[in-house]
Amino acid sequence: MKRKNISFKNLIMLTIFAAALSVGLCFAISSDNDAASVSANETFGEPITAEALAAPQESVVIDTIEYTDDELVAVDDDLSEEETSGAQKTEFTVTEYSEPLNMYTSDTVNVRQGAGTDYDRLGKLKWGTQTQVTGETDNGWYEVVYNDSTAYICGDYMVTELPGIPYVFVGDSRTVQLQNAVGSNDKAYIAKVGEGYSWFKNTALSEIHSYAGPGTSMIINFGVNDLANASKYISLVNSQVDEWINAGITVYYAAVTPVGSCNNVNNAQIEAFNAKLQSELDSRIQWIDGYTYLSQTGFTTADGLHYNSATYKNLYSYYMSVIDT
Repeated sequence: MKRKNISFKNLIMLTIFAAALSVGLCFAISSDNDAASVSANETFGEPITAEALAAPQESVVIDTIEYTDDELVAVDDDLSEEETSGAQKTEFTVTEYSEPLNMYTSDTVNVRQGAGTDYDRLGKLKWGTQTQVTGETDNGWYEVVYNDSTAYICGDYMVTELPGIPYVFVGDSRTVQLQNAVGSNDKAYIAKVGEGYSWFKNTALSEIHSYAGPGTSMIINFGVNDLANASKYISLVNSQVDEWINAGITVYYAAVTPVGSCNNVNNAQIEAFNAKLQSELDSRIQWIDGYTYLSQTGFTTADGLHYNSATYKNLYSYYMSVIDT
């Protein structure tokens, strides 16, 4: 009788265990289903509501990967400037000339496939290039012959007569060395080593109109060899300014720039010369303060008077920055 009671109790325990196991399995299955539901929501996102659509959206640029033959290149989703411009080409019409005209480029200019900066560039022409013009567009460009094909140049840079050289530098040995450093493309130099006021008056002055004309910027830089002649330089330049301006020349006087260790001249003398010229030159003559520029940025000189090529290039860039403003 006792043995039967034990078996009955065991049966009850087995039944309870089986029930508990079933509940556990159901809970686990339910948990997996919840996890799958969460995963699906993370992948596809929550439903978009009307409030979400109305809310302000932040603009985000996403980097993508573009495959090339050689390597992976990171690019923006946004179209490049070239692609964007290519999608919206400027429309224009051309009035053809009965006979081609010869015109000249007044600066270094781009030559394009169409009459607009959104067309591909075919090349460029240097200042003073004689060009055959076959027509003009309704948006201010010229149709030209370029490499035996039709092309276009902006009308702002074409003139009927050979223009004055864009930049004329007049000076002494420092101007000669500036030429050696930056070259002569679209520039002319009237300069001689060791010279000053007398050479400027008797030789250089008469040569200026051989190079300078309408649109020319002329940069004068004398004085380091004869700082005592400040008054003479002022008188000579002021006496010529009307003639130069009437010829379409913009006149600049470039300050005498600093020296290093030099026996013949010192910076105090240079500063006095510059101050006198700056205050007494005609107000139509524009001053370029290369002295302060090099004093602040530094310069390299082997003999105390003349600079290395890098310094001249920096000085030239500063001149151009003043002229372009």
